[in-house]
Amino acid sequence: MTGGTGTAAGDTVNRGVMASTGGPAGTGVTATTGTRAGTAATAATGGTGGTAAAAWTGAGRADVPLLAVAHGTRDPEGRAATRALLDLIRAERPGLTVELGYVDVAEPLLTDTLATLSGPVVVVPMLLGTGYHVRTDIPAALAAAPQVDARVAGALGPDPRLADVLLERLAEAPGRPHQDPQPVDDGGEPAPVVHSTGFDAIVLAAAGSTDPEANADAARMAALLGDLTGRPVVASYLCASSPTPAEAVAALHADGVHNIAVSGYLMGPGYFARKAARSGATVTAAPLGAHRAIARLVLDRYDAALNTGGDDTA
Repeated sequence: MTGGTGTAAGDTVNRGVMASTGGPAGTGVTATTGTRAGTAATAATGGTGGTAAAAWTGAGRADVPLLAVAHGTRDPEGRAATRALLDLIRAERPGLTVELGYVDVAEPLLTDTLATLSGPVVVVPMLLGTGYHVRTDIPAALAAAPQVDARVAGALGPDPRLADVLLERLAEAPGRPHQDPQPVDDGGEPAPVVHSTGFDAIVLAAAGSTDPEANADAARMAALLGDLTGRPVVASYLCASSPTPAEAVAALHADGVHNIAVSGYLMGPGYFARKAARSGATVTAAPLGAHRAIARLVLDRYDAALNTGGDDTA
């Protein structure tokens, strides 16, 4: 089960495919910065009653570690991508202690990393939606670590900065048709420049989840990418939900759309990225991977969680 990403209320459903169309307001799901209700930084205490506030009161901001929580993969390239992202985070914030814990498959496991920590910690889920790992696994791990007083940040997605990185990965995809950015007619107002990918449609390949809210996050991310590219973007799911990327591509083909890109809405290489590449699209873009914009997004989530307690956390 993934911490992943599917259907939002109001999304258009056609032939089993949830299409979020880019363009002016009203043609897609409302954009979100990733700090909407339910995904914003929330306080989660792993410690006991009165000691929690005291611990945060005495902690300087630079003294509070950032515990990055990743999904985990058996793929060596996927684990390397996670380590590379952590290196970028450290480079962006010299002096900040950055730790890593995986919720599944890879080591160090979150529970093992928490066992080495005590006192105030900001937990940042390096996950793309508010699925099972955010709602269940992370709280369970914190409950088993009473020596840790944690604040849990929101998941990374959906967020417009991730759309920027997805666009960059699409631009890097081998075989991509070249097309310059084009202005979009939005009813007489000054036309914003939309960065077209050269494709007629995009299928956003998210991990998928049994949690509808996590899948709704992926649909919101599809809308953000549609707004950026001016192209129809269909949310799809590599497990636990539908349509799959292959189903979404097939449905677009059936509608006469053939120049299709699959955008890997995944943190790094691995089984899901390889599965996405077998969807029958014209090209498949690489996953998000290590990127300075994502490192800064992680730090923004850290800062937001750190500041939820107000000045007494300084």
